Amino acid sequence: MSAIEVRGLRKRYEDLEAVRGIDLSVDAGEVFALLGPNGAGKTTTVEILEGYRKRTAGEVSVLGHDPEHLDRTVRERIGIVLQSTGVDPYLTVRETVALYAGYYPHPRNVDEVIEVVGLADKRDARVVKLSGGQQRRLDVAIALAGDPELLFLDEPTTGFDPGARRNAWEIVRNLIALGKTVLLTTHYMDEAEALADRVAVIANGQIVAEGPPATLAGRHRGETQIRFHLPEGAAPPPAIGPVVRTGTVVEIVVDDPVRALHGLTSWAIDRKLDLEGLEVSRPTLEDVYLELTDENAEPA
Repeated sequence: MSAIEVRGLRKRYEDLEAVRGIDLSVDAGEVFALLGPNGAGKTTTVEILEGYRKRTAGEVSVLGHDPEHLDRTVRERIGIVLQSTGVDPYLTVRETVALYAGYYPHPRNVDEVIEVVGLADKRDARVVKLSGGQQRRLDVAIALAGDPELLFLDEPTTGFDPGARRNAWEIVRNLIALGKTVLLTTHYMDEAEALADRVAVIANGQIVAEGPPATLAGRHRGETQIRFHLPEGAAPPPAIGPVVRTGTVVEIVVDDPVRALHGLTSWAIDRKLDLEGLEVSRPTLEDVYLELTDENAEPA
């Protein structure tokens, strides 16, 4: 069952068409990540899904309803974590979550929400005393207060240090365990890879690739680079792929790494050569993302 369905979505601002015919589907219970550079149409798309911006054309369904005409009962099923929020800095964590929970007819238990976002030891601390990462957790707690089915997380870890980012990832995993559907926007490729079931890359107002992070744009079939050192004067191995040599460093690009490594190591053993610093690497999600967004950038 789909939580979000989008067909032919377009948004025009006078002479600028920011979104150019997007199709996407988000299944109930999955984490779906939207990736894209600034100005790609990512934020506009999410704001349309949240019901804060009207579309120019296309069909959009969020929890079975048109987001332009959501009534209160449907909005209560949606939680939104914006990039920045404003709450009373002198309330405690528990008071803040309880305040927002009071706006909903069937809120989640306040202490349970605080536990889910990892603020149990700060429940009696005033908001003004929280660190940036702890305040971000509170933002998520506020969105969870009404026990929503669907959550929009907009750049949830921007500005976080590595430790705080991984703590935030654990919160998202807790949401998954609760059966929530999450639409995540992020600039961090490792974040999308760690959390998302599927990702979509938006460039120039269009989705240019969609799928599981491990297979996005054929990444699992992409060329593999084998890199190692050979002593000066030692000839590189027989051609198992394009070879580039820089001093003692040899780089070979292959399509079938298992077969290539078998031939390479057999060749080295026969000649009693050490393949020092042997490395095997495939295109990362960031490599694929940069290639996709660069190829689809607007001409200057």
